[in-house]
Amino acid sequence: MTYSLIAKDSDGRIGLIVASKFFACGAVVPFVNGKVAVASQAFCNPVWGTEGRARMTAGEATSVVLPDLVERDEGRAIRQAHMMDADGNFAAHTGADCVDWAGHLVRADHSVAGNMLAGPEVIEATSDAYSTNADLPFADRLIAAMKAGEAAGGDKRGRQAAGLVIHCGQAHPWLDLRADDHADPLGELARLLDVANERYVHFAKGMPTEERFSGYPTRDGIDRDIAAADAERRAKGLASRSHAVEFDV
Repeated sequence: MTYSLIAKDSDGRIGLIVASKFFACGAVVPFVNGKVAVASQAFCNPVWGTEGRARMTAGEATSVVLPDLVERDEGRAIRQAHMMDADGNFAAHTGADCVDWAGHLVRADHSVAGNMLAGPEVIEATSDAYSTNADLPFADRLIAAMKAGEAAGGDKRGRQAAGLVIHCGQAHPWLDLRADDHADPLGELARLLDVANERYVHFAKGMPTEERFSGYPTRDGIDRDIAAADAERRAKGLASRSHAVEFDV
């Protein structure tokens, strides 16, 4: 199951996006923090994710970690994984018994891997779209890349779930969106991103970090940015895409 993309933006943000005809793939595949990323998929071994993330965060390279995980796992032939270490180096493994079509691409600033796909054109289209959309905001760029892979055939069984995780140098995510059971999961991620841009991303600016333990503990700047974003959206004639229900309090 699954195809996924790991990328590091020019400003250091790390993103992992995944789509699949498999329930809640966004809960199973991504293992990311502020320094490294692992996508463990096909017949997923989550320990490849947890151990790989920990070892690379401690300074080990993909060239050491991935071969070791492959060597130790008796199920290596049905596993697929790709990862990025703290120096931005990528590596990938596609087991010989992963369901066709299965394979991976490793580029300088991103990697793509997938199995049970319509064909190699899926990961090629995903990679090409990521490379050619550098003008887009990072989250939109990741979604656009996956949509290109979907348009090229995507998961040959259909669509069900997708997930997007972005870290901005911290152990906790800046953004973590999932569509666990949806007819158009990538479209739903795009809607959720629009909703996040209404309020959430502005709130996230004030979140504490390792460097700033208290964050920005007043709402002044947050409320101002939310109001400005709301005014800009209304000026463009755009309605909120949120499904929230509000009560008078």
